[in-house]
Amino acid sequence: MHPIELALLNAISKHPNMPVVVAYSGGVDSQVLLHAIASLKKASPLTQPITNLVTVCHVNHGLSDNAFSWQVFAEQACLALNLPLKICRVNVQAQAQKSLESLARDARYQALHSIYQTPSLIITGHHSDDQAETFLLALKRGSGLKGLSAMGNETRQEKDLLLRPLLSISRADIIDYAKINDLTWVEDESNTDTRFDRNFIRNNIMPLLMKRWPSITSTINRSSEHCREGQLLLDELAEEDLNLCISGVNSLTVRSLTQLSQQRFNNVIRYFLTKNNCLMPSTEQLAQLYLQLNADSDKNPVVKVGDNVIRRHKGTLYLTADFIDISNWHTDIVFNEPKTEIELPDNLGKLYFLKKTSQDITVASQRIIMPNAGQKVTIRFNHSNPICLPDYRNHSRSLKKILQELNIPVWQRKRIPFLYYDDVLVAAIGHFVCQRYIPKNNDDSILLNWS
Repeated sequence: MHPIELALLNAISKHPNMPVVVAYSGGVDSQVLLHAIASLKKASPLTQPITNLVTVCHVNHGLSDNAFSWQVFAEQACLALNLPLKICRVNVQAQAQKSLESLARDARYQALHSIYQTPSLIITGHHSDDQAETFLLALKRGSGLKGLSAMGNETRQEKDLLLRPLLSISRADIIDYAKINDLTWVEDESNTDTRFDRNFIRNNIMPLLMKRWPSITSTINRSSEHCREGQLLLDELAEEDLNLCISGVNSLTVRSLTQLSQQRFNNVIRYFLTKNNCLMPSTEQLAQLYLQLNADSDKNPVVKVGDNVIRRHKGTLYLTADFIDISNWHTDIVFNEPKTEIELPDNLGKLYFLKKTSQDITVASQRIIMPNAGQKVTIRFNHSNPICLPDYRNHSRSLKKILQELNIPVWQRKRIPFLYYDDVLVAAIGHFVCQRYIPKNNDDSILLNWS
């Protein structure tokens, strides 16, 4: 058996009951991968035949004038090998601070994840030369051990397992396999465009390095593996530290974090963010976050990391989304129907107002007096700090003080929907109803649920 087919067999055989998605572009790497898996499906390998359900996925990014001809090539190749093909067309739009390469890659993987609803094996044709290029790209970016570990043979990605069975195979061996089996493939014209960093490394840097040091690819791959082992040790330490620092869902205890050295603090924060699928913070962001641990207790510092924010409230660090300002959002409500539904902004869910019936009553319900005819009913997220008397208190107090005594973090206070009749506060939804608006036995009332 050819080493390429054997590597593929060994990778898939570890997961015999999972369906397989073959990432297929039509380039030489994926063409060899496709031919090898078709050969294994036909033959009786040294162990048991591969019985996994196999689907080939070709992603049409629409970024090249040749995109449609590549799609036709993929259809013909899979027809010849009697393998089912799924074409996924994606629309890649330019975004600030993100390269086209990165956006196309993200779209490609999302398409691959969509093939099966159940966990699957996604197999790519990445080889040892790709690994060396990835290492140098990480080195250029100033990455730590995690980045220099480059690509793993197996990586958990969303619900699926990403397999790269050819990482020990060189590009030269892949081309030899293609020639031996008389394979044809497509050439992506963008591969020669050295404006892209990977192409610059592949076409300009690697040939120079290999001319001077012929074994440089395997040497780089060995260094990458050493980095991977080091990262595994750091992850073990981070898991221990995280168990000591964890406070709740997406939150860490400041007191425990302050017991760590800055290096261990950096390590556990990176690990914490990785587990929450967040972008990695820069060195400057980590230093700022470490400094904020010792801010005055009445301060509420925030550090933005990618699309997320780390916020401190009293003795806890919280990881949240980067919320938009909704202070000016408001909507009027008219209770003409048995059920009124309000969509709240910025993923805050929905409010449901229901005419009271026994089956409507839930633990999360708040019951309030029905407004008088002609009263204006409004949902807002701002307030003028009125004096109010919540249902659980014996004395009135300003709204700001009440929200403080409820220990609601500052950013969450700005995301509480307030219910008003005319301009009078009726309820801080999800927290309390003002006592004068709590219905008595004979009062017409409505139930309020926040989903």
